[in-house]
Amino acid sequence: MTSVKEFRIDDTATPTALGRGAFVFTDDYSVFDWGKMPDTIPDKGASLCTMGAYNFELLEAAGVPTHYRGVVEDGSVCSLGETERPPTEMAIDLTQVPDLPHEGRTYDYDTYHANAGDNYLVPLEIIFRNRVPVGSSLRRRTDPADHGLAFDEWPEEVVDLEEPIVEFSTKYEKGDRYLEREEADAIAGVAGIEELESVARAVNRVVTEQAESAGLVHEDGKIECLYYDGEIRVADVVGTFDENRFSYEGTQLSKEVIRQYHKRTQPDWVDAVSTAKSQAKAEDIADWKSLCERDPEPLENEVIDVARGMYCAGTNAYIGEEVFDAPPLSSAIGAVQRL
Repeated sequence: MTSVKEFRIDDTATPTALGRGAFVFTDDYSVFDWGKMPDTIPDKGASLCTMGAYNFELLEAAGVPTHYRGVVEDGSVCSLGETERPPTEMAIDLTQVPDLPHEGRTYDYDTYHANAGDNYLVPLEIIFRNRVPVGSSLRRRTDPADHGLAFDEWPEEVVDLEEPIVEFSTKYEKGDRYLEREEADAIAGVAGIEELESVARAVNRVVTEQAESAGLVHEDGKIECLYYDGEIRVADVVGTFDENRFSYEGTQLSKEVIRQYHKRTQPDWVDAVSTAKSQAKAEDIADWKSLCERDPEPLENEVIDVARGMYCAGTNAYIGEEVFDAPPLSSAIGAVQRL
């Protein structure tokens, strides 16, 4: 179980063979690494499954290997185009995910890879950025010159990038952190860091082109990968409004809308989360959430309706079909702007 989807194992992966299983998407959501929040957003799970499946099928057509096998309807695995209703279950190949031992915030990746062999989930997230908004963490962590940009300092405006910036962060640490390439390469194991970057750039191209065809701007996103039989394959879910950030006519169309709403309406909780993470880092405690002194409050029904409209209208626009009963994207975006 992840924070927003259930994970079912049908055939367990072994050191020499992939297994089989499925993601079952729920209507839960998560922000600020909190995990399951107090509310659900109707049809969110079907939106993520539909968009994810659509993107996996685009990637397969582009020759990018993935773990996707199809979506599940009435117990049968089929392509997205063969479904009669929005799916909530995705059939996937499974790889091994060994335990990652740790003492405090020190993680033992050598043991992870010793137990993984040559069939494992790479314990990294690979992030790609097509633009750098004013509030991006990239501005706090790096200088423009680090990315070959012709600025002495970050300008007070959005920076659109001619070439995407690719970064690496940890996947299974309690508080994920960005990595220098040398450390990322070590954590990746036998999966080559250059090939991981190449796959991420290929995924970014496919998603960006599809977004542009729908009138959307693809701002940034991330992927996860598995390594099997000498090949890197895209895993988890790709190009949804939870994994990636899109915008439409200058307005965010992603989970970032809900994140920013919490910042405006529950600043005490957001501050408590930040304080707990900082305290955990200072005290070398992995479980920062146990130090948080506040819990999030539920959303108002109106906000849930706006979020549902954003996910469903956005999915309709992205894939070019009326999969969900939802307002036009322009109306859904107008509701987001009024939040």
